[in-house]
Amino acid sequence: MPITIAVSNEKGGVAKTTTTLSVGAALVELGNRVLLIDLDAQANLTIGLGLEPGESKHTSSDVMLDNVPLLDACRKTDVENLDIIPSDSRIETSEHFLPVRTDYTTILKQAIQAAGDIPYDYIILDCPPALGAITKNALAAADLLLVPTQAEYFSAYALRNMMSIIRNTREQDNPNLAYRLLVTMLDTRNRTHRNIHEQLRSTFGEGVFNTVIEIDTKLRESPIAGMPITRYRTGTRGSLQYRVLAQELIEYAKEKELENIQSD
Repeated sequence: MPITIAVSNEKGGVAKTTTTLSVGAALVELGNRVLLIDLDAQANLTIGLGLEPGESKHTSSDVMLDNVPLLDACRKTDVENLDIIPSDSRIETSEHFLPVRTDYTTILKQAIQAAGDIPYDYIILDCPPALGAITKNALAAADLLLVPTQAEYFSAYALRNMMSIIRNTREQDNPNLAYRLLVTMLDTRNRTHRNIHEQLRSTFGEGVFNTVIEIDTKLRESPIAGMPITRYRTGTRGSLQYRVLAQELIEYAKEKELENIQSD
């Protein structure tokens, strides 16, 4: 089975979609096959890969609401070995209709499991900026929750709710859910940024990725071009840092695999 990573934070504007797209492309560069799943009604991940919301036969909402098989909703992108299940505005209805179903928080997990031996090494889930039914499904399906957060007060404050939903998910649906914080849009010249970054590391310890993503205007431009930063501007700071993050994720996956072997 592939490693499933949910990228989520209740706080908007912390580079969730940028991280999903950039680290997915970086993992592909390192020889992996990656499936991105856009779970946000704004469909920014879909748009960021040059696709138009609504033009696909099947989307993530069809998987969640209509039991369309996962692989039937996959679309290839211009980046080899990087596929996507696109989104559109219909997935907003999932927040209303999913909770009336039995075991509704595990629908996405069941869809991934039902796909069987799928041809991907990583599945990365781009979540909406809310902690509703869709995000609960993503966390129930994930091996790892990646939480992008800025080194700013309101962004750090929002982590309280993230820690709460992690605890609830572990108790109810996914006892093995792990998490890591990723500090994004860091301005190393800003004293407040530096102080909050240090506080996050002091508070969460190994729960914070060693990699940080610093401010890089090219990261904002790449979705307009319909491609990930690693292809749009291959030598920029953002591109290099997301490659380092991808390597850190690979090392994390190897450690978890070794732990599972030893526990067996």
